[in-house]
Amino acid sequence: MSGIARDSTAVRTAGPSQGVLIILAGFLPILAIVALAPVVPKMIEHFASVPGATTLIPLAVTAPGLMIALLAPAMGWLADRHGRRRLLLIATLFYGFVGIAPFFLDNLIGIFAARLGLGVCEAAIMTVANALVGDYFGERQRRFWLMLQSALGPILGVSVLIGAGHLATLDWRMPFLIYAISFPIFLAMLVFIFEPQQAVARDMGEIADTFPTRHMIITCAVTLFCSSLYYVYIVQVGLAYTAIGVTSPDQIGSKIGLANIGIFFGGLLFRPLSEKLGSAAQVAIFLVLMAIGMIGIGLAKTGDAMMMLSIVQQLGAGMMIPVLLLWVISGLPLSHRGRGMGIWSSCFFIGQFTSPLLVTASGAAVGSILNVFALLGAIALIGAALARLFVNRLQQKN
Repeated sequence: MSGIARDSTAVRTAGPSQGVLIILAGFLPILAIVALAPVVPKMIEHFASVPGATTLIPLAVTAPGLMIALLAPAMGWLADRHGRRRLLLIATLFYGFVGIAPFFLDNLIGIFAARLGLGVCEAAIMTVANALVGDYFGERQRRFWLMLQSALGPILGVSVLIGAGHLATLDWRMPFLIYAISFPIFLAMLVFIFEPQQAVARDMGEIADTFPTRHMIITCAVTLFCSSLYYVYIVQVGLAYTAIGVTSPDQIGSKIGLANIGIFFGGLLFRPLSEKLGSAAQVAIFLVLMAIGMIGIGLAKTGDAMMMLSIVQQLGAGMMIPVLLLWVISGLPLSHRGRGMGIWSSCFFIGQFTSPLLVTASGAAVGSILNVFALLGAIALIGAALARLFVNRLQQKN
């Protein structure tokens, strides 16, 4: 009877239900920052009497990213050793509890601790969700779901940003209730997410005992470089607008919002390009697009020109994450996929912290933020050339 049960479980295959849940799970780490962005000023105002509040509150917004950088490899090891489903379910459930906890707190240290706990959950969710893309789906299906994830991300992000802004006008605590979305996602996971046992059976023919060290060194080095450039725009573009005289927060916000359409189309562009080109060529293309946009931002004289060039930069940024994910997933056997995706996630979020350092060092060399954009755009062009010339020689075409 136990043999029959195992066989019946092994033939289960993934479909739209699993794909949609993976997309929703992958959005939860993004939600950690997006939902809180509009509430930061009100939190600083509420905790004005607390020493260090102006530093601690912005850190609380980004703290989950730090926990992903630190803990994602360990979460990947747990997923490989003890299974994907259990870890994903536990992390998604606790994500809801620690996410909404600040709604009931009026202590800044407690809120900060809850945000760190949220980051622990995100490290597990992001690592397992990315691993399941490889576990559940073949190459062609991976392209589809990664494309959809990248294209829908900006739409979901803007929707949450607007909703959080409206909630923040009622009370600074209200946006924290958004994290309760993880509870219905958890219930759906109970029904539709399964341990990829069929993939385990297929994977027996692979060299399961050998971790693909060379593949991970190459992909993670490229990811760290690209991620550092990726966050330059996200963090610094507001300063670039101010440098050319666009100082109204409403104008800056609307121009940044309009430029985000580039991410949507970049996500759609990923699929056809990935079907025709190898990983190195795809990396070169999105770096060239980001480079053109960043150099253009540095040279722009008007807000409208900067917005148009920002769309080009965002087109490359929209391609970047699915290109890198497909590349790293394709070189990982199932038995090491969790650990590999954990290491990759860590490298991506380390880029979030190295990006400001990169900007500071560049600013010391070239001065203004506009010159920094132009310089880093030139560095992105060099990276594109190196990817095209050398990476495809080191890494087999995926």
